[in-house]
Amino acid sequence: MTQTSFLDEVKDAVTPRATLLVLGVVALSLLFITSYVGALHDPKLKDVPFGVAAPGAAAQRTVARLERLPGTPLDPRTVADAATARQQVQDRTLYGALVAGPAGGTDTLLVATGGGKVLAAALEGLVGGLEKAQGRTVRTVDVAPAEARDANGLSSFYVTVGWCVGGYLCASIMVVSTGAARSTPRRAVIRLGTMALVGIVAGLGGALIVGPVLGALPGSFAALWGLGALIVFAVGAATLALQGLCGLAGIGLAILLVVILGNPSAGGALPPPMLPPFWRDIGPALPPGAGTWTARSIAYFRGNAVTGPLLVLSAWAVAGTLITLLASRLRTDGTAPRTPRPAGGPPGGGTADGGTADGGTADAR
Repeated sequence: MTQTSFLDEVKDAVTPRATLLVLGVVALSLLFITSYVGALHDPKLKDVPFGVAAPGAAAQRTVARLERLPGTPLDPRTVADAATARQQVQDRTLYGALVAGPAGGTDTLLVATGGGKVLAAALEGLVGGLEKAQGRTVRTVDVAPAEARDANGLSSFYVTVGWCVGGYLCASIMVVSTGAARSTPRRAVIRLGTMALVGIVAGLGGALIVGPVLGALPGSFAALWGLGALIVFAVGAATLALQGLCGLAGIGLAILLVVILGNPSAGGALPPPMLPPFWRDIGPALPPGAGTWTARSIAYFRGNAVTGPLLVLSAWAVAGTLITLLASRLRTDGTAPRTPRPAGGPPGGGTADGGTADGGTADAR
């Protein structure tokens, strides 16, 4: 019996395919570290939309003073009055507002902890320091308070992440269990239909958990259910589309988009105005960011400002569906086996009795 050398064992165990997969996993892990630490390691206020309501020229003077702050933490603008300021915070047009009181009195800072307690606290610290330097005092009013059982206002983010994970894991399992190269138009339709059913079930389960079961999020139960179903299907369809275009590597691309880039830019741990420019810019275009914003709006802002994020999620769902179906058809058309025609044989390489040239039967699929 010939004894196999250690080097031969290594060559047999570490195939080129396995090597590429390991290198891909290492690359994803390093990208994960880069993205999360890069987005979250040094939070700073930057160009936060902020309103100022004050009588006469005092409003413009306050805006000018806020515009001169080092690092431009705020993007201040005047608003007509206290009621308008409150309404724009509730509409999510502004993240906060300062309402001037009578001369020598107390000013009011409007915040919304439902949109993120970290941001509200940062605004309170910044404005409180400025008011103290001006010899004034400030009281804080929370116009959209987070639920008492929604620690740090993060439940909207966590439920969205759970729905996203369910979407790409379910799609990945369907792909891996049957083989990435075996996609057909019929199978693509089945997979998409399965994702729709999974979305309905997962959306219902998530809405039940964060609503009636744990009481973590207020707001419309039906709206949260519908949002969850849309998120799961959108992410699942996008994962199937990437797999259809890139094979198993498409699953890695889905993880890159949804987990590595999408989660830190979603505005969960840090609201968008506290993220670095790159993550602040890409977050609204990715499912975790669009989902987190919508879930918070449903829970705390009466469903305001959700048209844009819902269009983003719908675009992912529609594009994922169309690309999945198109890729399955192109792959089927481009990989149909062709048996060489033997000399003197009938067209198509078959034999006179309907068999193939190698003695098998014709495949009717």
